Amino acid sequence: MRSAGVIMNDLADRSFDGQVERTRHRPLVSGQLRPRHALGLLLSLLLGAVALLSFLNPLTWELSPVALLLAGIYPFCKRFFHIPQLMLGVSFGWGGVMAWAAVRNQLEMTTWLLFAATVCWAIVYDTIYAIQDKNDDMKIGVKSSAILFGSYTWLCVGLTASFMLFFLSLAGEINQLGAAYFVALGLAAILMGYQIVLLRSEVSADLAFKLFKQHCWIGIIVLAGIFLGTL
Repeated sequence: MRSAGVIMNDLADRSFDGQVERTRHRPLVSGQLRPRHALGLLLSLLLGAVALLSFLNPLTWELSPVALLLAGIYPFCKRFFHIPQLMLGVSFGWGGVMAWAAVRNQLEMTTWLLFAATVCWAIVYDTIYAIQDKNDDMKIGVKSSAILFGSYTWLCVGLTASFMLFFLSLAGEINQLGAAYFVALGLAAILMGYQIVLLRSEVSADLAFKLFKQHCWIGIIVLAGIFLGTL
């Protein structure tokens, strides 16, 4: 579904991508691939997702149409919604909701805390990612949180990161995770704090991409904390 979502996004954005320096060489824009090729692969991925879904419980089946709807809506949000990163987070977060339902066969308070944390996290890292295209997006009328937040990007990212850590901390308390989990959250907070300090100054596209990629490590740190916290 993640790959299917990327294809939906590239199909929806191909009229914009040619006007953005970073994306103007994408296969659909350059003509290396045609829309029918993308649609064929999209259909294959969706059929594969349905096949995998057939092994899961009825509750996960009931949640699945929402996932498809979110994946289809997100690519168009940047046309009318000033924080499309919020919808990205909801789309990614819903995968976590479905995973929880698949394993536990119920939805609990922790499910929604992790969902909320995922939404906040997506706003954080995708706002940083959007800085790369900020000037081009403003010219062509594409909306993003990086444009909306403007000179207050560092503050908005900082507040959103704080909410993310709060929701993760609450989930840890509810599930009685050990000290290692909270140490991991502390390390993630330090790394994001470092990013926020950098965001107070002018950030180049190259630096924005480097900061974006650091969130892979933030994810690894939190995941390691979850494992170690259950020991």
